[in-house]
Amino acid sequence: MTRAPLIGLTLDIEPGGPQDFSRWPYYALRQNYFSAISAAGGLPVGLPHEPALAEALIARLDGLIVTGGAFDPDPALYGEAAHPATTLKPGRTDAELAYLAQARARNLPVLGICGGMQLMAIVWGGALYQHLPEQAPGPVSHEQPNPRDEAGHEVIVTPDTRLASYTGCRVMHVNSSHHQGVRDPGSLIVSARAPDGLIEAIETGDGIFNLGVQWHPEFAIDPGDARLLAGFIDAARQTTPQDRRS
Repeated sequence: MTRAPLIGLTLDIEPGGPQDFSRWPYYALRQNYFSAISAAGGLPVGLPHEPALAEALIARLDGLIVTGGAFDPDPALYGEAAHPATTLKPGRTDAELAYLAQARARNLPVLGICGGMQLMAIVWGGALYQHLPEQAPGPVSHEQPNPRDEAGHEVIVTPDTRLASYTGCRVMHVNSSHHQGVRDPGSLIVSARAPDGLIEAIETGDGIFNLGVQWHPEFAIDPGDARLLAGFIDAARQTTPQDRRS
């Protein structure tokens, strides 16, 4: 029987309140993150915001997904003051940084989605546009007005990249739900752009599955989305305990 790799997904957090799911802080993540990983052949599990547990948790995992959410990474991470439109969740970012550090140390496959891609760019030495409408205005609406389970625009995939190899696409139709974007990919390779030139996917060139996409492949809007997730799961399936100790 083919082994189902254990995939950790970072969780969002809400403060809670009288009208919320709980009066106390609670973790949250859309169901389709989990169902998409299950459909691709993985075993999904949510990761708490506990940086001290990152080493022990990553040692048990075969792959890491850094998810998106309605918040932004702290611009202090790339040497800037916060824009008025920037929304922070420091506890979440601290935990995701710890998980990413452990995953990199152990050569674990990493997939960054939306804000997860943006955090990857920062970790690999890059920087963000903090508010696209002001800092990089263009003809593409990156916070699409139509429902998130529909395409908002297309992206052009860079040939001869890991993204191109896994998706089999030259052009993909994707959703778009972000007010920030990658300005500088650091040491990462740009593997897709929007028609207005904004970076839409990044990856390493070292043979390890470290790939981030600005859209949400868990919605499976484009046929390439399922192929991308299948490629990630395949890379995680090939991870061995020896890889994770290196």
